[in-house]
Amino acid sequence: MTGGVSPNLVAVGDNCLDVYLNKDLLTVGGNALNVAVQWRRNGWSARYFGAVGDDPEGEITLREIETAGLSRKDVEMISGDTAVTLLRDQSGDRTFLFESFGVGENYMPAPRNWQVISKADWVHLGTNANEDLVRRLVRERVPFSLDVSTAHLALPLEGVPLVFASGPDEPSVPVEPLMTALRSAGARQVVLTCGSRGAYFGDSQGVRHVEASPTAVVDTCGAGDSFIATFITAFCFAGLDADDAMRKASLDASRTCTHLGGFPQEPRPIPDWLPLKYADVINRETRV
Repeated sequence: MTGGVSPNLVAVGDNCLDVYLNKDLLTVGGNALNVAVQWRRNGWSARYFGAVGDDPEGEITLREIETAGLSRKDVEMISGDTAVTLLRDQSGDRTFLFESFGVGENYMPAPRNWQVISKADWVHLGTNANEDLVRRLVRERVPFSLDVSTAHLALPLEGVPLVFASGPDEPSVPVEPLMTALRSAGARQVVLTCGSRGAYFGDSQGVRHVEASPTAVVDTCGAGDSFIATFITAFCFAGLDADDAMRKASLDASRTCTHLGGFPQEPRPIPDWLPLKYADVINRETRV
């Protein structure tokens, strides 16, 4: 933050319902939405642009967005399904059974929303971002970051200011090849989050590493998104260097692991109609 003026931060892209089948609970999340909520929780000015379907799942998502202090008016409602992730969770370890990106897949903001996005001080694109949107942000010199998760080279990275990626958490696997690949693809700065192994930052000056913050894990959902939200504000606006920004981000990620869902919220019971909608998937996975 410079001169006491809070920057305008915008997150664009994915949201979803995380449905914990073995807990009979669901939470609202998604990388871009989680980042925007964490910014708001940490006192930063933030907006979230994305899309939900015109289904009951979309209404659940919109209600939680409002509860988190964001505007449902910034979320486009499109005919179709809201993104849903079906999972089982055991001691914080998640098993993904099914993932639908819904109407938010390949999301491109409406022109009225682009006017806000293009003037933001920082934009974060969630996972499965629209590649034309990535290119447009680069072309128009909008400062932004992109979370590629495990799809490391699926999107054009030439000229992207900051890329976040999931790296190897096995200590015997070197991080340098992935860091080099992302930088060679054109990313100017790269952060690899590697679970219990910690995080790595790479730019033209080399690679730096910080250890993960220990915590009692309830659920790892959204921990990486909390890391991203805090790193961006600490590194880009609060004047911290990469090492201190990663340490601060690691602490916030560890706190997110202490509750169910990507941000603090009241988990909802799974409504009766949702398992019926995905009965084929649930029955197939139950038989495995």
